[in-house]
Amino acid sequence: MISILVSAAIAMVITLLGTPLFIRLLVRQNYGQYIREDGPTTHMTKRGTPTMGGVVIIVAVVVGYLLGNVLTGKAPDASGLLMLYLIVGLGLIGFLDDYIKISRERSLGLNPLGKMIGQAAVGITWAILALQFPNQNLRRPASTQISVVRDTGIDLAHWGIGIGIVLFVIWANFLITAWSNAVNLTDGLDGLATGASIFVFLAYTLITFFQSSQSCQYLAEPTLGCYEVRDPRDLAILCAAIAGACFGFLWWNASPAQIFMGDTGSLALGGAVAGITILTRTEFLGVLIGGLFVVVVMSSVLQIGFFKLTGGRRIFLMAPLHHHFELKGWGEVTIVIRFWLIAGLFVALGAGVFYAEWLTFS
Repeated sequence: MISILVSAAIAMVITLLGTPLFIRLLVRQNYGQYIREDGPTTHMTKRGTPTMGGVVIIVAVVVGYLLGNVLTGKAPDASGLLMLYLIVGLGLIGFLDDYIKISRERSLGLNPLGKMIGQAAVGITWAILALQFPNQNLRRPASTQISVVRDTGIDLAHWGIGIGIVLFVIWANFLITAWSNAVNLTDGLDGLATGASIFVFLAYTLITFFQSSQSCQYLAEPTLGCYEVRDPRDLAILCAAIAGACFGFLWWNASPAQIFMGDTGSLALGGAVAGITILTRTEFLGVLIGGLFVVVVMSSVLQIGFFKLTGGRRIFLMAPLHHHFELKGWGEVTIVIRFWLIAGLFVALGAGVFYAEWLTFS
C-alpha cells in the first residue's frame, strides 16, 4: 500500500510543479496548438495554447512508478515495465504528431499511414513481449485467452500456439488502437480526457490492489476465485502513478486550459488503458470502466457511418459527442463536468461488476 501511495504522490507533485515550467519552455519556443477550421468557433480562442503536455505526464508516470518501487525496497516487475514501454512508445508517436502540427503550423500532424505504422510497431512488439517473461509460477504478463473479468477459457491458442500468438497480436493491437483513438477523440475540451482518465486509473488501482490480495500466487491456499494475474501489485503502483500524474496535470489543464496534453498524452493514456485491461485480464470489463471513452468514439463512428449511408445526413450536429452539445449551446465547463459524472458512473458500475463477480466464488 505504501508503494502505491508513494508513486501516486510523486507523480502528482511532478506534474503539479513541473507543468508550469514546461509551459514557460513551450511559450518561449512558440509551441502552441493549432485549431481545426471546421471545429466550433469558440475554440479559436484556444489557438496558441501550449500543447504536448503529455510529456510531463509521461515523465511523472515513469519517475513515480520507479521511485514508488525503489523507495519502498521493491524491484520493478515485468508487467509494470511492459506498461512503461507501451506508454512511452505511443507517447513518442504522439509527440511526433504534435511536433509536426506545430512546426508546419497546421491542425493535422502525422499522416494516417505514418501514425498507423508507428502504432503497429509499438503494439506488435509489446504484444509479443507480453507473452514472454514467465515467473517462478510460469505465469506470463498476458494471456492468449479472451477475458471479461478474468480469463474466460476462450483461448486464441486453441488451434496451436503459433496461431494463438498471431491472433493475440492482432487482438492486442486492435485494443491498443481503439483505446488510443478513443482517448484522443475525448481530448477535445479542457480537462475532459484528463479527468476521465483519473476515474479510470483510480478504478484500476483498486482492482489491481484487490487482485493482489486475492492473487493465486500470493495466497497460501489458492481459492477458486483467486486471480491469475502475474504482477498485480506492480500494476497497482503503475495505475496509481498514472492517476496521480493526471491529477496534478488537471490543475493546469482545467478550463481555461493553460496547456493541452496533445496527442503525446492522449495516445499514451489510451495505450495505458488497453495495456492494463490486457494484463489484468479485464479486456471486456474495461469497455464498461472506460465507458465514456467508448461513447465518445462510437458517436464519431455512428456519425461517419450514417453520413456515408444517407448521402450527407447527420445524427449529431458535430462529432465527437461533446462538440454536439457545444453547438447546442452548452457551456464548456458544463459539458466537462457532466461528462465526468458519466465517467464516474461507468467506473462505479464496472467496479461493481468486478466485485459482484468475485462474490460468486465466496
